[in-house]
Amino acid sequence: MFILLILAMILSLYAQANVSGTYNKYAKVQNRRGYTGAQVATMLLQNSGIYDVGVERVGGNLTDHYDPRTKTLRLSQSVYDSTSVAALGVAAHETGHAIQHDVGYGPLALRSILVPVANLGSRLAMPLIFIGMFFTSGSGNLMIQLGIIFFAASVAFTLITLPVEFDASARAIDLLVDQSFLDESEIGGAKKVLRAAALTYVAAAIVAVMQLLRLLAIFGRRSD
Repeated sequence: MFILLILAMILSLYAQANVSGTYNKYAKVQNRRGYTGAQVATMLLQNSGIYDVGVERVGGNLTDHYDPRTKTLRLSQSVYDSTSVAALGVAAHETGHAIQHDVGYGPLALRSILVPVANLGSRLAMPLIFIGMFFTSGSGNLMIQLGIIFFAASVAFTLITLPVEFDASARAIDLLVDQSFLDESEIGGAKKVLRAAALTYVAAAIVAVMQLLRLLAIFGRRSD
């Protein structure tokens, strides 16, 4: 189990390096129509009949996200003002999340519900498990069980994120093609950027599941 967890972590590191390399590659390829990421996001929203979502610039690199609480689509500096194929792919992906929110896409709604539980779980799980290890009585086992439950909640959040991200990427590609923001020679680059980003979520999910299984195995041995 430990070896599998190490392999999963290696996959995660590869995915992170791959998404950075792929993005940097296609960040150098400019789209022929000269649109920026912010312009494309705004037009895609309007063309989808969404007028109550703001598009803002946010600091950092690849920090792009859609906030359903404030209906705000935030694009990083390298995407907001960029005319690259990579930037348009990322902007369209985040627009895909806004469209999911607008149409009531089920997995996104479920993920939003799980956010506070997942945040609490990620903060409390390991401290509870660690402290529980120092007790040999039933109270120690109870703390470990509670920690595992909290951790399982964060794993559930990671898993439900997968269909949300895949769907947003599929919507992004369809939007970019159908509305002619990228032509056939450019859309391949956007697809590669989004596939690389998707791999990071897959790797994170695998690592989370392996960690949960390892915790369950450790608790099982302790109980025996």
